[in-house]
Amino acid sequence: MARKVLFDTDPGCDDAVMLAAALGHDAIDVVGLTTVCGNTTVENTTRNARAILELGGYDVPVARGCARPLVDELTTAEWIHGAGGIRGDLPYPSGDVGDEHAADAIVRHAREHGGDLTIAAVGPLTNLALALAMEPALPDIVDDIYVMGGAALAAGNVTPVAEANFHNDPAAASRVVQDASPTLVGLDVTNDATISFERIESYEARGGVLGTVADWLRYPADALDARETGPSIHDAAVLADIVDPDTLDFADYYCEIDTTGGPSHGSVVCDQHGVYDEAPNAAVALDIDVERYRDVVAAGLSGYATHAEARE
Repeated sequence: MARKVLFDTDPGCDDAVMLAAALGHDAIDVVGLTTVCGNTTVENTTRNARAILELGGYDVPVARGCARPLVDELTTAEWIHGAGGIRGDLPYPSGDVGDEHAADAIVRHAREHGGDLTIAAVGPLTNLALALAMEPALPDIVDDIYVMGGAALAAGNVTPVAEANFHNDPAAASRVVQDASPTLVGLDVTNDATISFERIESYEARGGVLGTVADWLRYPADALDARETGPSIHDAAVLADIVDPDTLDFADYYCEIDTTGGPSHGSVVCDQHGVYDEAPNAAVALDIDVERYRDVVAAGLSGYATHAEARE
């Protein structure tokens, strides 16, 4: 039976890879998408999410969420992800989303699907923080809450200690870590969540939908220094562990998020030595099986392309 997943997302090229692989994977039933500002404006992330669905030929409800962080100013990353927040040849979706806010949609899906639902939040956590304020029992209603964000025991990628999603809305990240007991998938493992250049080149040779996927996959290599093993596609690590729970290894820690506005603003304070004597509040990913990760992503992307091409 496919696992029901609601993705809270800010597409974004790595989000696009993750969403395409999730849509195309037999083990995942994508029940909804909620969008948030982050890699670009919420108007763009909403359009991009709908374009990813349209490119693959999928009909999944989309709810638009927060247009700014709870407290801080929005900092976008079009310089990495491309104009409008995404690269590649995408259709411009027709129509528009409804009036339901993403936070309302998260709560509604949780109540509808209950313990069959996994929430995967892979952008800034603004929508999820609001949903928790509306329904404090949310973590008890659903099966699991995955978060792609933070750097518990690793260096940051926007400051020496802070990861982009958490740095974009530290207040929201703090609320989620305090109240949701999340499964925390951060840079500790996602830096190693690479896709080989050989795989990307094979998609480029295929062209069509997979050519667009290759554009998404190349986004960090074009803007940043990629590892020799290929570019890191951070958000897809969450999908891989949802599909194959042997992909990531976790340890339980007590964590806090720095919201003080100083040089460690948005960083994860992970009490690995038990200094605070507090009960763990997060399952922190510390290791990744890269080959399992790559297998899940490849299978999902193949399914996405096949689904898209079947309409032609």
